[in-house]
Amino acid sequence: MSTPTRYGILTGRYNWRSTMKQGVLGGYSKALIAPDRETMASMLRKQGYTTAGIGKWHLGWDWNNIEAGADRVDFSKPVVNGPTTRGFDYYYGFCGSLDMPPYVYIENDMPTCLPDRITEDKGKYSWWRKGPTGADFVHEEVLPNLIDRACNYVKEKASSRQPYFLYLPLPAPHTPILPVKEFQGKSGLGDYADFVLMVDAMVGRVLQAVKESGEDDNTIVVFTTDNGCSPAAGIDELIAQGHSPNSIYRGHKADLFDGGHRIPCILRWPGGAKPHRVEQTVCLTDFYATFAALNGYTLQDSEGEDSYNLMPAITSPAEISPIREATVHHSIAGQFTIRRGEWKLLLSPSSGGWSAPKPNDSTALAFLPPVQLYNMKTDPSEQKNVEAQYPEKVAELSSLLVKYVEEGRSTPGSPQKNDGKYPWKQLDDVFSRK
Repeated sequence: MSTPTRYGILTGRYNWRSTMKQGVLGGYSKALIAPDRETMASMLRKQGYTTAGIGKWHLGWDWNNIEAGADRVDFSKPVVNGPTTRGFDYYYGFCGSLDMPPYVYIENDMPTCLPDRITEDKGKYSWWRKGPTGADFVHEEVLPNLIDRACNYVKEKASSRQPYFLYLPLPAPHTPILPVKEFQGKSGLGDYADFVLMVDAMVGRVLQAVKESGEDDNTIVVFTTDNGCSPAAGIDELIAQGHSPNSIYRGHKADLFDGGHRIPCILRWPGGAKPHRVEQTVCLTDFYATFAALNGYTLQDSEGEDSYNLMPAITSPAEISPIREATVHHSIAGQFTIRRGEWKLLLSPSSGGWSAPKPNDSTALAFLPPVQLYNMKTDPSEQKNVEAQYPEKVAELSSLLVKYVEEGRSTPGSPQKNDGKYPWKQLDDVFSRK
């Protein structure tokens, strides 16, 4: 999901440790990352990097006069607690998703234009919510605009000896699904697939800019997504045409099932990485510790609490022993799953999200065990719940998850505090058995 992934990437910490325990932020939400928390940008800036964020923020900032309500925001004034206060020397983008108002670009804390109209789209795939729209904000042009700016940034930094960190969170292929004319009909599978092709082409432009900068071998590019395919893409329609966007994996975006969390993650580093497929489980939180290690920076106990250094896997020519002890996911409803080796435990009888069985389907859930256990090696599609056959594995993974929650971290180090107050309802049964 958008907000949890962005929080995890930039802090190296699971999002459920923040004050937001479920769901995602909106376009008017206040800043989620605490002012005193180190981010990947601030950490790299300490190591001599210049840092930039271009794209969809979705981690909140404080609009001027937001306390008076969304309809009273003063777009002529700067935002507070935005990206430039969280480690970025430069930022250009917008606050929420491209389907969440307000639709206003922010450059270094200032709106680039005042809203001059209200826009809304009710199309099946192209929809966005009704809201104020900046005079220079055109939904169909947002992705190309961001890519143009990213390419220009790379070209600009090519002449400098100072290393740079560019964080480029794209608004696509999230809704609204808006392939430009060049890509319309190109996939033969519909609007969403056309949009994915457009994203690929846009990323190709960034890679070309890196190549032309003369620093191709010395530049690390990570391309990933924040969750599995969304039902908003028309999954059933794609499957009917012979394309399964989440492959063999059960569920989709927002779920505990692997269709919601198993994502493409490609790292390109011609001068340092040894090309091979990494077969072990890694998490996007791990890039914090990875880039810290690359720069010889030692993490403090209070940063990157869920981040493991992936450099041994990146620089090895073949698969190595697992780096992570275990990996925790949570669904849009805030329910937990933990994966260790081939075993995956879901602390819920449901999907935890939008696929069946849904968390609010009391009729279906009444006939299901309270937890689910799957062997992901023999059952990667999560079809056979074996919790009754392996109670010791359920107990082992439950205890490990409780340890991670109680200690405020999943990596070695001194215990830390989780943010905010929350009863951890999904762990009540586990705690009661301790």
